[in-house]
This record gives sequence, structure tokens and C-alpha cells, in this order.
Amino acid sequence: MSHDTLPRPAKTRGTPPKHMNSAHRRRRHWTKRANPVAGLGSLVWLVIVLVPIYAMLSASLTRQEDALTGNPLKPPSNPTLDNYNTVLESDFAHLLTNTAIAAVSVVAIVLGLSIPLAYVAVRTRNRWSGTAFRVFLLGVAIPAQAVVVPLYLIISELGLYDSLLAVILPTAAFAMPVSVLVLVGTLRDISEEMYEAMALDGASPLRMLFQLTIPLAKGGISTVVIYSALQAWNNFLFPLIFTQSDGPRVLTLGIFNYVSQFGVNIPALLASVILSGIPIFAVYLVARRALVSGLMGVGGK
Repeated sequence: MSHDTLPRPAKTRGTPPKHMNSAHRRRRHWTKRANPVAGLGSLVWLVIVLVPIYAMLSASLTRQEDALTGNPLKPPSNPTLDNYNTVLESDFAHLLTNTAIAAVSVVAIVLGLSIPLAYVAVRTRNRWSGTAFRVFLLGVAIPAQAVVVPLYLIISELGLYDSLLAVILPTAAFAMPVSVLVLVGTLRDISEEMYEAMALDGASPLRMLFQLTIPLAKGGISTVVIYSALQAWNNFLFPLIFTQSDGPRVLTLGIFNYVSQFGVNIPALLASVILSGIPIFAVYLVARRALVSGLMGVGGK
């Protein structure tokens, strides 16, 4: 067999032409190009966020007589933990327990109601479900300050005034609209073919909810957990209006009362703020990736 009649090697399937490879390399080079403006902006934002935190931490380790003198950004010459001991020896543990109970209860209520509501809004294809969903989302536009007086009357009539339930129920109600909105966006990312495959296997809607929807919606659920927990942890208006005694008092109201309890003891006040922020910050560190993916609307993928 002559050299001219030898069979030519077959082209590798899927190998792009040379001009496509060069274009792909140019796109990759462009995407990896440095962006000094974005880097400078990120650095400025990082400084804006970290400087107050550093000043607060430094002041919490300073003695009371040195708190209002000198440079607030200068590290304390004689750091002390007396301010933290002062806070811990007060009723801080009681306030922390009440706040944790309120946060866990709000998260449980929001998840127990918002997941089925979002599932029905996504899976039910009729005019009434869409209208009910839009009406439900009107709660996003209603501020809590606008309805605090009717809420006070309702809570008083129900006999819930000056109790943790008076804080938990309104907080969960105002966290529901945003939570349902996030979960609806997450559940819409789940492929319709998956539901059809489970339906062909004879799965009921309840089984689809627990075996398909919830496992694939972990990003959105994590977002709702952190959002509702933050609403309960940082809530100040409802504890101020709906509680009176020390029994159901939570951290935000307790820290507010520290101003008069400690007088001008600024280091002790800042120590209480730092201690109150540690638990919710730890929760954020654990679920930050799921939180970001849920907020971007790709939690179901």
C-alpha cells in the first residue's frame, strides 16, 4: 500500500477548531484580568467594617477610668477582662437564654409555615394561588411600626402580654413574607422533570415535599433560618412594647437597660454587645455559603 493511500487519522470528536480555542483563551484571560478599582473598593469597605469592631473590642478590654481618654484606636496598655466579668455576673445568662428560645421558636414557626406555603405557590398552577401569593407578599411593604398599636391590643386580648410569646409570634409573622419569597425563588429552580419522575412512581405531593423539595432547597432554607434568627435576635421594638417585667426580657432590651444600670460604664456596655453578637455570628459562619447561594436564587440547584 502506497503512502498516498494510507487512511487519514480520524478527527477527535468534540475538538474545537483553533480559532475557537484562541477565543476561549482570550475570554479566560479577560475574566482573570485584575480589577484595581474593585480591589480598592473592597479594601475601603473592609476598613469601614473592621475599624469599628476593633475599636469596640479594644474599648471592652479597657478600664473604666481609661475609656474616655486617649486614642480609641490605640490598643489598651493594661487589658482586662473585668468588664466581661461584670456583664456575666449580672442577668446576662437569663437574657441570652430568653433570646435563644425566642430565636429557635421563630425559626421553627417560620420554617413550619413558609415551606408548605412556598411549595403550594410553586406547584399549584391556578389564578387563586397566584393571587393569594401576591396578597401574602404585601406584608413586605408593611412596617412593624405601622401596626404596633393593633398588635398590642390583640396580644392584650389574648392574655399574652409580658410573655415570650408576645415577642415570638409577631416576629415570626413579619419574617414570613420575605421567607416565602426566598423559598419560592429557590423551589422554582427545581426541575419539573424531577416532579414528573416521582409522580410516575406514584409519589404523593407530601412525599415529593419531604423527599425531593426540602433536600434540594437547602440553600433557600438556610437563608430563611439565618434571616428569621436575625430578626428574632436583633428585635427591639416588640420586646420594648409587649414586655414589661424582667422575666421575658431579651438581650436587645437588656443591653438598652445596661445604660442606666452601669451608668457611664462604656466598656461594660460594649462587652455585653460583643457577647450578644457571638452566637449569631457563629451561626452565620456555619451557613454562610448556603446563605449566599440562597440569596442569589440558586439554592435549589
